[in-house]
Amino acid sequence: MSITTQAAIDARRVRRGIQRRLISMRRWPISSFVVIGAIILAAVFAPWVTSHDPIAGNLADRQIPPLLFGGSSAHVLGTDNLGRDILSRIAYGARISVLVATITLGVGGALGSLIGLISGYAGGWVDELIMRMVDIKFSLPLILIALALAVILGPSLPLLLGLLAFLIWGSFARQARAQTMLLKEMDYVKLAKVAGASPVRVVGRHILPGVMNTILVVATMQVGSVILAEASLSFLGAGVPPPTPSWGSMVAEGRLYINTAWWVSLVPGLVIGLLVASTTLLGDWLRDRLDPRLRQAVADSQR
Repeated sequence: MSITTQAAIDARRVRRGIQRRLISMRRWPISSFVVIGAIILAAVFAPWVTSHDPIAGNLADRQIPPLLFGGSSAHVLGTDNLGRDILSRIAYGARISVLVATITLGVGGALGSLIGLISGYAGGWVDELIMRMVDIKFSLPLILIALALAVILGPSLPLLLGLLAFLIWGSFARQARAQTMLLKEMDYVKLAKVAGASPVRVVGRHILPGVMNTILVVATMQVGSVILAEASLSFLGAGVPPPTPSWGSMVAEGRLYINTAWWVSLVPGLVIGLLVASTTLLGDWLRDRLDPRLRQAVADSQR
């Protein structure tokens, strides 16, 4: 075998190895991991990521464009109309978004999942009553309620957390109920009942583990909705009160200067869009990975 032929064979092997690695990487939402990881790191290490105060501004530095558009290296993403560094405000605003998403999903997810488990397992009039409550919840206009409460009580972070927890608990309740109604008809659950296990033990020991995958997928897919709702409420003045930096309030503050300083609204808007899209893609990937029926369908299609 000539040296040229051996070199061609080695090159083909290298190409095939690279192709296999690329195919295996496509099975993981790498872009979602990168975006979400970067935002979490920015939130946790905000004081070290930036060197500017997110609240204090300097009117001499107002409306400096981003570095790529002729701005200053001291303000990579530019400044707003008060001379505040946008990168710093985005990093500190990520803290609000991560905090709101974590607390809201923890409280609203736990409450909704518990209600769904009770509804699906009990059935009868209990299930009917709970589901009608869920229907009423979905019919209420959250934005109008938030604006009314903000006028009456004043905008605050606890009020925002309560509103967002109220926003998402119904989705968890519906999904947990549907999964519980399927699992309670399984043989191992019926055997646990025959063995004399109490309803609390049956739900906690035998049904809840089977519902956890569904709850995890719903939680992941609700992250984007929570962040978008928080940004919308902050945009309308019913969210986090100023001067605390919030992505929604940053978009609202920049809308008055969109012709002269477009980056003030555009940059936080792009961050919100990237995070919502990343969490949605991650939720889709988790659903495909954790749902055994979807895994079987994918396996059958690849045969």
